[in-house]
Amino acid sequence: MKPPVLTARQKMLEKDRICDNARALKGFFEAIFYGPKYLTVFGGLCSSATSTIAQSLQAFNLPQLSFAATAPAFANKSRYPNFFRVVPSDTAVNPALLKLLSYYGWRRVGTLTQQEERFTEVQKDLTEILNEVGVELAEAQWFFGDPCSAVKTLKENDVRIVIGQFDEFSAAKVFCCVYQLGMFGHKYQWILSGWSQTSWWTHTGTSNCSAQSILNAMEGTVSVDFETLSSRHTRGVSGRTPQEYKREYERRCMLKGLGSSKFHGFAYDGTWVLAKALTEVMEMLKYREKYSIHRNLTITDREVTHMILQALGDTKFFGVTGHILFRNGERVANIKFAQFQAGKEVQVGEYSAITDRLVFASPIWFKGHEYTRDHTHIYPQRMEINIILYSILASISALGILMSIACLFFIILNHGHRSVQISSPSLNTLLILGTLLSYSSVFLFGLDGSYVSEGVFDALCSVRIWFITIGYTTAFGTMFAKIWRVYSMFNHISAQKRIIKDHVLFRIVCGLLLVDVCFLIILQVLDPLRRLVEEFSLEADPDGRDFAIRPFLEHCENSYMNIWMAFMYLSKSWLVLLSCVLAWKTHPPNTLVLSDCRWTRISVCLTGPLSVIGACVGLLTRDQPNVQFCVLGIVIITCCSVTLSLTFVPKLILMRTNPDGASLPEQFHTTETEKERECVSEVKERMKQRESSASSCLKLIITSPLEVLQSDNQHLTRHIIEFPDILNVRLMSVFLSRVQRRLSLQLPILHHAYLLSIGGVNASCSTPSSPSGPFHRHPKLLYTTDLCFCMMCFF
Repeated sequence: MKPPVLTARQKMLEKDRICDNARALKGFFEAIFYGPKYLTVFGGLCSSATSTIAQSLQAFNLPQLSFAATAPAFANKSRYPNFFRVVPSDTAVNPALLKLLSYYGWRRVGTLTQQEERFTEVQKDLTEILNEVGVELAEAQWFFGDPCSAVKTLKENDVRIVIGQFDEFSAAKVFCCVYQLGMFGHKYQWILSGWSQTSWWTHTGTSNCSAQSILNAMEGTVSVDFETLSSRHTRGVSGRTPQEYKREYERRCMLKGLGSSKFHGFAYDGTWVLAKALTEVMEMLKYREKYSIHRNLTITDREVTHMILQALGDTKFFGVTGHILFRNGERVANIKFAQFQAGKEVQVGEYSAITDRLVFASPIWFKGHEYTRDHTHIYPQRMEINIILYSILASISALGILMSIACLFFIILNHGHRSVQISSPSLNTLLILGTLLSYSSVFLFGLDGSYVSEGVFDALCSVRIWFITIGYTTAFGTMFAKIWRVYSMFNHISAQKRIIKDHVLFRIVCGLLLVDVCFLIILQVLDPLRRLVEEFSLEADPDGRDFAIRPFLEHCENSYMNIWMAFMYLSKSWLVLLSCVLAWKTHPPNTLVLSDCRWTRISVCLTGPLSVIGACVGLLTRDQPNVQFCVLGIVIITCCSVTLSLTFVPKLILMRTNPDGASLPEQFHTTETEKERECVSEVKERMKQRESSASSCLKLIITSPLEVLQSDNQHLTRHIIEFPDILNVRLMSVFLSRVQRRLSLQLPILHHAYLLSIGGVNASCSTPSSPSGPFHRHPKLLYTTDLCFCMMCFF
C-alpha cells in the first residue's frame, strides 16, 4: 500500500505546484485513470485547488489528508466528507483570541480585515463567537487597497483593542497608517490573527513610512498563530524531538539550497498520520480475513475508505508539531502568542485547544502602568448645583419664609388697627401665602440627583411647577386685584361703581388660581413632567489620565414641553402686562385709604418685569444649572421680598408713629394732587356765583322764617336744594372728609343757635320741643337750611 500512496503524493504535488485549479483537476483524473489504484490522497497546498479535488473524492471513494490547506470552508463535512487535515484551520485561532480577551477582561473590540476570502471567513467566524459570549464588536472595517480610512474609522469609534486579519504584504501599509494617525501606544492594543512572519516590516516599498516608524507603531503588538513546531523537548513517534527535527530540516534545506516552508512540520507529521492509519487498516483487514466465516473475503472500495477515515479520526500521537488529535476531521492544535518587543518577536504564551487553557510563559508587556483598556473609560459627571450656592440661597429663602410668617402674625395681632383694616387684610393674607410658596420653591429648584433618588426627582418635577405656579399667581394676582379696584374707582363717573368690596377681589384671585389648577391637572394627567438626563460631549481628563468625562444634566421635561411652557409663559406675561398698564394709568390721591395702592403700584412695576426677565434667562441657561438656579433664586427672593417690604413696612412705620390709630399723619389729610386742586378751584368759582343768592336765602330764613314757610317760594327752595349738585364727583372723597370734620365742630352750634331764634327747640336739648312746630311741618326746608349752613361753614 505504501508505494502507491507515495506515488500519488508526488504526482499531486507536481501538478498542483502553480495552484491552477484546472491543471490540478486534470492531474488528479490522469492519476486515477492511468493507475495504479490509490488508497488516499495526501496534499494540497493551495486551498482553491484542494477544494476542487476534495469535492470529487466521495465519488472515487478516496480520503484526503492535507497539510497546508487552512481555509475554514473545509470544515463543512456535508461538502467535504472525505477531507482531513493535519494543519489547523485559520479559524482555530479564534478560541485562543477569545481566551486572551477574557483573560484581560476586554469586552469591546474592533476588527480590521483584508478583503480576501481566507480573512473574511475568519472574521465571520470570530463575529459569531464574540456574539455568543457577549463581547461587543464595536466596529468591523474591511479594506482592499488603502487601509487608512478604515483605521481612521476605528479611531473615531474609540476602538482600543483591534484584531487585524491581513497578510504581511498589507501589514506595512496598515501600520504606516497607524503611525500617522497616532493609533498606538499605551491606549491601543493590536492583535494580529493567523500569521507570524519574521522581518516583514523591512519591506516598506508600498508604504510612505520608514521601517523604524513601522516598528514604533508595531511595538507591543501581539500575534496569534497556530504552532508550527512544538516548543516541548519531548521525543515523538519519529524518535526525534521537535528541536532535533528542526535542526535536521534546516541542514537538508541548506544542502539543497531550498528555502523553508511554514508547513514542513505538518507535512512530516502528516506522513506519520497516514502511515499509522493505513497500518491500522491493514491490521483490521488481516483480522477480518482470518476470522471471517467466508473463504473468499471481499471488501469494497467504500468499506476501505470508511475504514481509513475511521482510522484517521482515531489517530493520536505526539509529533513535531505537538499532539496530533482530530475532531470531526479538524486538527486540534496548540496556538502560540508572541509579542513584538524592542523590534523582535518574543513568545509570551500558548493556548491548548485540547485542554482549553491559556498559559503565559512571560506576561504581555504594556507601555502604561496597567494593561490597555478596551475603550475610553467614561466617568459620568453630574452637573450639579454648587453646595455653597444652594446653602446661601436656601438660607436667604428661609429668612424670607420667616419674614412672611412674621407679616402674617402682624396682620393677626393688629387686625383692629385702622391702617391694617383699610389695606384689605384678607387679601394681604393671600399675598403672604403666595410668597411662602414662592420662597419654598427655591429649596425645590436646588435639589438634583446628588441629593435625591430618581423616583423622588420625578416627584419633584411636578411639585416644583405646582409650588411656583400657584405661589406666583396667588401673590401677583392679589396685587393685580388691588390695582384693578383702584383703577376702577378713579376711572368711572358713577359713585356706585367705585364701591368694590374684598369678596370681589377674592373672586378674581380665585379665578386666576382656577385657571392654573386646571392647567396643572391637565398637564399632570396627559403629559406629566419626568426626569430626563441630557448628556453632553466628552471632555478629556484635565490631568491627562486615560479616561474621559461625560457631563450630564438632570432636568424635568415631557413630550410636548415647548407647547405647555409657551401657554404658561403667555398667560403669566399677559397678567404682568395688564397689571403694569393698570398701575401706570392709576394715580390715586395720597390719602390714608389709598396709601396701600401707591406701594402696590410700585411693587407691580418692579416685580412684574423682573419675573419675566428671570423666566427668560432661566430658559436660556438650562445647560448651566448653577447659573440657572442662581438667577431663578435671586429673582424669586427679590420679588417676594420687595412685595412684602412695600406692603408691610409702611404700615409698620405708621403704627410706630400712631400706635393706637386715633390720629393720623398730616400728610394723609392736607396733601392734594394737581387734579384735586383744579377741582376745588372749579367748585369755588361756581360757589362765588351763587354766594349772593345763598346769603339772601339765609337772611330771609333767619329774619322772616314764617314768610318763607307760608310763601311756598319754589324758586328759592330750588336754588338751595341744588346747591350740593355743583360739587364735582371726582372731589367727593376730599369734600366729604372735610365736611365731616367741620360739621362735627360747627353745625351743632349754628343749628341750635338759629333754632332758638326762630323757636321750636329748647336751648338745652338738641331735639324739637314740640312735634307740632312749623319746621316739623316742613322737614325739607329744615334740611335745606341746615345744609346751607353746612356749605357756608365749609367755604
